[in-house]
Amino acid sequence: MDLQLAGKTALITGGSKGIGRATAEVLAGEGCNVILVARDQGTLDAAAAGIRAKRQVNVRTIAADLSSDAAVRKVAAEAGELDILVNNAGAIPPGDVLSIDDAKWRTAWDLKVFGYISFCRVVYERMKAHKAGVIINVIGAAGESFPTNYIAGAAGNASLMAFTRALGKGAPADGLRVVAINPGPVETDRLVMLRRAEAQQKFGDPDRWRELTAGMPFGRAASPAEIGNAVAFLASPLSGYTTGTVLTINGGG
Repeated sequence: MDLQLAGKTALITGGSKGIGRATAEVLAGEGCNVILVARDQGTLDAAAAGIRAKRQVNVRTIAADLSSDAAVRKVAAEAGELDILVNNAGAIPPGDVLSIDDAKWRTAWDLKVFGYISFCRVVYERMKAHKAGVIINVIGAAGESFPTNYIAGAAGNASLMAFTRALGKGAPADGLRVVAINPGPVETDRLVMLRRAEAQQKFGDPDRWRELTAGMPFGRAASPAEIGNAVAFLASPLSGYTTGTVLTINGGG
């Protein structure tokens, strides 16, 4: 299926690994020029090289910490005009309300919550001037399931869901679309690391970590590419009537 994205420019935050890298690979496969943003230049270079080896598109990288509005605006200025923005950077730590102190909570939200909002603000303004563009926020299903032991993430994700719906509701008047995806468990390096540690604790063997996913829908976590494919479809004109929507991809769990 041709998603009619060839020649578009997409910026993906958290683009060096996991869902971000998979999304960049899918978009590049559709002919998009991609800009990868993450903190570590080394992982960015590796991701960019991998895409360039397979696709004849322009791949740029910007190393940055997106936890302040000033940093976000600097990256946006360097990136230039965008057709697609994918907000994906940030991981909020687990813990209940008594174990996540104020500093840890605020630090996590500066990147994941306020980072998304800042990037949306600056890019939306530019896209509005051209009456064209799509913003996709990759959030997380904890904003719907409200796990007590992930309270900062549940609250932050729920906030971003409301933000996406509110921004997306008014976006058609400006010629834009704003949508979100809530992934459930995804087999990223981070998930594998956590499951290996859990398997070591439970079984004394980290290589048995897949046994811990057997109870999930389809007996596994989602692949990063499955989320990336959904991002690409939502970004495309084939999904041109979709805005203010939050798509949950959790295997029905």
